[in-house]
Amino acid sequence: METTKCVIIGSGPAGYTAAIYASRANLQPIEYCGLQPGGQLTQTTEVENFPGYPEGVDGNQMMMDLRQQAERFGTDIRDGEIMKADLSAPPYHLWDDSGRELVADTVIIATGASAKYLGLPDEQKYMGMGVSACATCDGFFYRKKTVAVVGGGDTACEDALYLSGICQKVYLIVRKPFLRASKVMQQRVAERENIEILFEHNTIGLFGENGLEGAHLVKRRGEPDEQQVDIAIDGFFLAIGHKPNTDIFKQWLPTDEAGYLKKVDGTPRTQLPGIFVAGDCADPVYRQAISAAGTGCQAAIEAERYLMAK
Repeated sequence: METTKCVIIGSGPAGYTAAIYASRANLQPIEYCGLQPGGQLTQTTEVENFPGYPEGVDGNQMMMDLRQQAERFGTDIRDGEIMKADLSAPPYHLWDDSGRELVADTVIIATGASAKYLGLPDEQKYMGMGVSACATCDGFFYRKKTVAVVGGGDTACEDALYLSGICQKVYLIVRKPFLRASKVMQQRVAERENIEILFEHNTIGLFGENGLEGAHLVKRRGEPDEQQVDIAIDGFFLAIGHKPNTDIFKQWLPTDEAGYLKKVDGTPRTQLPGIFVAGDCADPVYRQAISAAGTGCQAAIEAERYLMAK
C-alpha cells in the first residue's frame, strides 16, 4: 500500500497540466498515464490551435513537452492505468493494473473521452492521413478541399457547418432518412449551399494511394434498390459521438446520460470532498486541448486549497 496527497488519473492536456500545477504546489502527485499516454492528441498529426506554437506542433511532441514539464517539477509519472476505485470515504483507495493499492487524500480524474468510430479497418489505415474525429482540430488542413462528415446529430451538423466555411464541399453522410439534430441545426445545414446531405447512406470503406482519396458508400443497404456509391473526398470526419472514460467512477460519482462526470457549480469539484475532474471526461461541449488544460489547472488549484483547508 502506498499513500500520497494527490493521484492524477490520465495524461492528456488536462492530466499533465494538473500535474504541473500540483507538483509546483508541492503536492508530490502520482500520475497514471492510462492506455493512451498523451490522450487523443497523440492521434492527430499537427496541432495548430494551441497558443504558444505559432508554426503548429505535432500532437505527440506537444504531449511530450507537457510530460517533461510535469516531470521537471517532480511529478511521479507512471505507465499503466487505474483499474478500480473505492471512493466511499476519504482517504480514497485506488488499484492499478499491477494490483498496487494507493491511498490518496485527493484524486484528479482526467481520463478523457474516446471518439466513437465506425469500426472499419480503413479508419485506422488512414488515421492522420484524411481520417479525423475532430473537425475544429483538423478542419484547417482541408481548406478549399472536399470532405465528408459522418453522423446525423447536432455534433455532425455543427461539424459540417464549421467545415463548410473552410472547405469547398462537405458531404454529410447520414445512416437514417432524417437528421436527429435540432430543427435549428437542420435548417442551417439545409440552407448551406456547399453541404450535400446523403440520407440512407452507410460507409463501408475508404480508398486512396497516398492518403485518403474517397469513400465507398452503400445507399439504402438491404433494400431492393440498394446501390453502391463512391464519393471523392480528401477528409473523412467522424461525428457519431464520444464515450467518456468514466466507467470505474460511475458507482461513486453522478454522470449525465452519456457518462460524462458532473461538476459542482461549474467548478472542477464533484459531490465528493477531495475528488476533482478535468478535461474531456467532464466536458461534452468544448473538447479542446486548451480548455482541457485550463480545467487541469483549476482541478490542481482546488486540490491544493482542499488540502490546505484540511
